[in-house]
Amino acid sequence: MLAYTLITVLQVASTFYLTVVLLRFLLQLARADFYNPISQFVVKITNPLLRPLRRLIPGWGGIDGASLVLAVLIQTLTYILILITLNGGLPNVNPVTLLTWSALTVLGLIIKIYFWSVVAIVVVSWIAPQSHHPAIQLVAQITEPVMRPIRNLIPPIGGLDLSPIVVFLLLSVLTEVVQRMALAAGLGGIGVGL
Repeated sequence: MLAYTLITVLQVASTFYLTVVLLRFLLQLARADFYNPISQFVVKITNPLLRPLRRLIPGWGGIDGASLVLAVLIQTLTYILILITLNGGLPNVNPVTLLTWSALTVLGLIIKIYFWSVVAIVVVSWIAPQSHHPAIQLVAQITEPVMRPIRNLIPPIGGLDLSPIVVFLLLSVLTEVVQRMALAAGLGGIGVGL
């Protein structure tokens, strides 16, 4: 019982920090406003681990590779700690398998971030379309690189933006693909968030 409580605490804590690291990646990818107070929080909480890693892994073409590597490393460490807690010792798992599990979990979490961000944008567009809250502005900036190409293909019809529906469909397909890949990689029982 204690082991499962420890695993739950570990999963919640690691998923929170992992989400913040991935937000840092997505904010930079979307070229979001880094003067936004939420962006500043994300930068401050991720800088201690990202700064040293950036010396080894520089950014390339607007993609923050160090954030992705950090996310995979955090998830790998989480899986190792979960396996130690379950087995009472160091796991006998291939490191490539652990890295594959971690990469798939990180990819799944990125998809979830986009999914819930699009949900938030749709809800806010109905409830408070003229809101200037920093969180709403940041979520809109994160989703814009995903929504813009769809809007270019399917312009609003009679003032109704259909791009969120298409994005939801694409994200659902991607979620299914990642889940199948995770099952094929043997990530069934200890998967975090897939």
